[in-house]
Formats: sequence, structure tokens, C-alpha cells
Amino acid sequence: MAQGDRLHQTLPYRGDIDGLRAVAVLSVVLYHFGVPLQGGFVGVDIFFVISGFLIGGILWREYDQTGRIWLRNFYIRRFRRLAPAFFVVVLATTLLGWALMLPFEFREYGKTVIASTVYLSNVLFWRGAGYFDSASEDKPLLHTWSLAVEEQFYIFLPLFILILARWRWGLLGALVVLWGASLAACILFTPTHSTAAFYLFPFRAWEMLTGVLLAIWGYETGRRWRGWAVLSWLGLALIVVSVVVIPAGPLFPGLYAILPVAGAALIIANGTGDHSVNKLLCHPIMLFFGAISYSLYLWHWPVFTLSHYLRDGYAGLHEAALWMGLSVGLAWLSWRFVEQPVRRAQALPGWSVFAGTALASALLLGLGAWLYKGEGLPDRFGPPASTHIAASGDFLQDFSRCYTATDLPLDGLEVCPIGPEGPPRVLIWGDSHLRAFHAGLSRAADEAGTPAMILWRAGCPPLFGLRKVERAATQAQDTECRQANQQIQQALPRLTSVDTVLLVGRWGYYASGQGFGRDADNQITLHPLSGPAPVGQAQARLMAQAANRTVQDLTRHFDRVMVLRQPPEIPQYDSRDAAREAAHAGWPLAATPTVSDSVPRAALALRAALADAPWVPLAERGALTMIAPWPLLCDDVTCHAVHDGVGQYFDNNHVTNAAALRLSPLFAQVFEHSAQQTALSQEPGQ
Repeated sequence: MAQGDRLHQTLPYRGDIDGLRAVAVLSVVLYHFGVPLQGGFVGVDIFFVISGFLIGGILWREYDQTGRIWLRNFYIRRFRRLAPAFFVVVLATTLLGWALMLPFEFREYGKTVIASTVYLSNVLFWRGAGYFDSASEDKPLLHTWSLAVEEQFYIFLPLFILILARWRWGLLGALVVLWGASLAACILFTPTHSTAAFYLFPFRAWEMLTGVLLAIWGYETGRRWRGWAVLSWLGLALIVVSVVVIPAGPLFPGLYAILPVAGAALIIANGTGDHSVNKLLCHPIMLFFGAISYSLYLWHWPVFTLSHYLRDGYAGLHEAALWMGLSVGLAWLSWRFVEQPVRRAQALPGWSVFAGTALASALLLGLGAWLYKGEGLPDRFGPPASTHIAASGDFLQDFSRCYTATDLPLDGLEVCPIGPEGPPRVLIWGDSHLRAFHAGLSRAADEAGTPAMILWRAGCPPLFGLRKVERAATQAQDTECRQANQQIQQALPRLTSVDTVLLVGRWGYYASGQGFGRDADNQITLHPLSGPAPVGQAQARLMAQAANRTVQDLTRHFDRVMVLRQPPEIPQYDSRDAAREAAHAGWPLAATPTVSDSVPRAALALRAALADAPWVPLAERGALTMIAPWPLLCDDVTCHAVHDGVGQYFDNNHVTNAAALRLSPLFAQVFEHSAQQTALSQEPGQ
């Protein structure tokens, strides 16, 4: 046995630490499965402290007794401890994902397999949606972010010790400085860069360094970790308060993370004393969950995400309890037949552990690349699901010509040219509905030979004189919408090449103040720029007044103003949900279908009237021209999300690229007038 391994073997078993592991993992599991523990996610912070204490203690003891760090033995121990269960969980999750996940989801899953295998999943998830976003429930390997943070720390820490090995007290001082710098950065950056502070190693290093410094202090002072019961009670109180009270969201980690970290450190520092807290932590039930904590952490999140995915949510806590029970069962099997045999197989030489880990990692990297490059293997499902699967992926567009303007009058705004090169003759201004029609508008502009430009911003009504407050947007996004619209209004006199303006928006959303059908929870409130809406003034009337002012401003500067009538909304349709229901048909636990890909026109009459009300009087006066897509999306009785076997809607209100291209002839009138004016201006003598 190598010297580093002998030193590792001399560390005594701490039952209280296994009990603290149980507190950490149960907090996380209960939180994820919907038990009302507001801050259950802080269990990860407790794990960080435990890990720093144990691994830091091993490294410091080895450094003190030998003057060096045996990197080879250290990493072989890490591989032996972590790799086998990780590989089993990823393979099992991949098999279930193959059966359940839609192609675009499975494609993204392939990226997470790659990132988690090389311990970079925290960086991947930092660049995507936040941990507390609803989209997190579609990422079966999201929880590997914490493993990535730990392993990045354990690449850094041994190397740091080796670099400063000759200066013992300088090394200790440097660790303290790093602890303070990481904590300060975490506190300072959380309010402004909360996702980075949550996921990235530099902002989390102080939590593990807390455990490391505690272990070093104990080793240097010969602590027996008996301490005082009152400090253990204080530590337990801090953890309980953290788990119950700390809110999920952009204020974490920051100052809030100090509570669970301090609580864990206090319990560890007083963990061998003979008092009630330690007796509780050493209870057989706590020791059981502590022993399986790593496997339980690995298994619970894929079980949650895939069961939630299949079931479309749980019927209640009683169903969640069943899935939690399955997680515990899988964790025990994993601990008993995967973790333990490899950890106890001391006859298994280090080179074979390293080689096995390298081979398994290579296989997972290849698997992830296959899923990603293969676009999520779209041929796994039959025709009933294929239409909706195609629609769910038919929203990616080529915005390579878009740029952020650096010159007046549109400096700072994203401008997307379409049609041939040249000064724009048509301005198309709108929200995400405009983005959805990009492909059709681009084709119409190319066919007419008319340069045009698109200005769009999601959830931002293309109207002057308003500000909006939207539930799904941040305050900064609301402010950016108001500022962009004001800038566009000020830019109108300087857009001298433009003669036609087309407005595109989800008018019914702005007039009613909320979504419809499956997105009815989305809410938006409109206000005049100068203050709140007058008491008793309906939002629809406020929008109509803004529409009237907007058209007046536009007609002072441009020859023609046109408005796209909002396409019919299919209230109970979503291509992703429809694809899931079709793909999961026949599964014994699949959710009851709720999607409908059609709706009677009569059911849309009130919503459509509300959306059209600001524009119809203006059209009747000849102030603008309305473009009506309804005849191509509805028959006399019903509006459809699927036309001739091709999906027309991505969700219940945004059309697909296929629909935008099919409807592109509607936009010919937008560009033909400008094309004629361009031709006339180029005739000899003009």
C-alpha cells in the first residue's frame, strides 16, 4: 500500500458526519420533490463543507507528514469513490431518456453528458437557464453541477499546496486569503451575477475552504472535536433556519449561504461530544441515509425529472413520496452493489481504477457526442409524434445578418436586415411574433427585391407612449423595452429611406393583460409613460389610445402603415407537450392527454375582437392596412395547429417556420409598393 493510502486509512470514522450528510441529502431530495422546505437546496452547501473538511484534512495530514501531496493516489481515491456510481446513473438515465425525451431535449442532454463527464457541467448550466428556472426540470443531469464544482476545487487545492509546499505558514495564510476573497466575491457578485455566483467554482470555493481550514485548525491544535453542546445546537439551528426560510432565487448564494456553511462547520467542530445533537446525527436512520447520500444525490434528480416528465407533474405529495421511495431504493442498490464493492476492492490496483475510469469516460463522451451530433436521434418515434416533434424544433432561424447598431439613430438596438443589401425601404417592428414570422418575411422581401429591416423584442408591444410590467420579465427587461421604443420613436425622422412600416404583435395579450389557454398565467400590465393608468381605465382602451398615437406618428414620416392581424391562438396546443403525449402513448404511467391541436373559431371570437379593436377603426379610416392570416390557418368553423400534416404552431400562439413560409405570400403587398417606388426612382429622368 502506498504511503498516501496508509495516511488515508488512519483517519477515524465520524458517525456525526454521516448524520450531517443525511441532513444535507434529505434536505435536497425533499426540496426537489416538492416538500415545502423553502431552502432545501442549501444541502449542497453543507456537502461542500463536509467535503472540504474530509479531503482537506487528508491532504494537510499528508503534506505535514511527508512534505508533499501524492497526486496519483489522491485522484485514484477520488475515482474509486465517485466514478462507478456516476457512470451507472448516467447510463441508466440515458436509456430512459432514449425512450422518453424528445429529440431537441435529447440533443441538449447529450451536451450535459459530455460536460458532466469532464466536470464542466456547472459552466454549461451557468451559460443556460438558472437552477431555479422551470426549465431546470427538463435537465436530468443538472445536479452534476455541484460535482463539477467539487472536482474543480480538488484539481486546484492539491496543486496549490504543492506550489507553496516550502512555505508552510505562507501556504496557510494564502488559503485564508483565498477563503476571504472567494466569500467577498460571492457576496458582491450575487446581486448582479447570481447565476455565475451560484454555479462557478471561484464563488463557491470559500464553502469548501471553510471545511479545509477547519480541518487544518483541528490538526494543528490536536482537536478531538468534542467542543460544547451549545455550539452544536447553534449549528443545527442555523441549518434548520436555512432549510426552512432561505428563499430560492437570485439572492442566493450571497450572504444567505453563510448560514448553512456556518451551521455545518459548528456541528463538525463539536461533532464527537456526548450530547443530543450528535446522538441524533448518529441514529441508525441518519447513518443509513448518510452512507447512501452520494448515490441518493446522484439518483434522485434523474428519477424526479424523468418521472415528472412522464407524468406531466405529480398528483400530490403522496405520489412524490412514491418516487422518493424509488430514489432511495435505487440509491441503496447503487451503494451496496456499485459503490461498496469498488471502494473495498483494495486488491484492485490503482492503474486499473484509472484505466477503467478513462475508458468509461471515453465511452460517455462518445455517447454524448453521438446524441448531440445526431440531433437527439429523431427517428425513435413513430408518425403520430413526428408531426409535433418537427414543429417543436421548427423555430431555429438564421439571424446571422443581425447586428447591434453602433451609429445613430438606432445605436444599441439589434437590427436584422432582410431582403437584398441596401438602405431599408421597409421597417418591420414587433415582438416575438415578428421573430416567428422571420422566415416568411425574409422570403417575401427576397422575392420582391426590397431591402428591409426588422426590429423586435420579446414581450415588448410595438407601440409608443407606453411602458409595460410583465410577470415573465425582469425589471431590467421591462426598462429596456420602454427605452428601445422611445429610441425608435425618436429615430423616425432619420429613417429617410423607409416608406413602409409593418407592425407585428400579440395584440390580444396586450389588450387583455394575460395569456390564453396553456399560457394563461402570463400577465402583462400597460401604463402610460408618465405614470400609472388612470383609475378605472381598461387596459384595452389604454392600448387602443397608444395604437392611435403610434399610427399618427408613423404616418407623419412614412407613406404606408400596415398591421398584421394577430394569428388565431390555439389555446390548448403546445408542440412539445403534444409530441410528448404522442411519444408516451401506451406507457403505463403516462399523463392523461390534455393537448388539443384545433379550436372552434367561435371560441376565439371574443379574444380576436379584443385584439382587433385598436386597429379596425384605423383601417376603416384608411390610416393603415391590415393583413389577415386567419384564412390560411382556419376553415369556416375551426382553426388548426396542423395543416396537411405539417405543424403550424410552436406553442399556442407562435407559428413555426413552416407556417411562416406558407404564409409568406401575404407579405408580398408589404414589399411590392416599396419595390415599385425603388424602380421608379431608378428610371432615367427621375
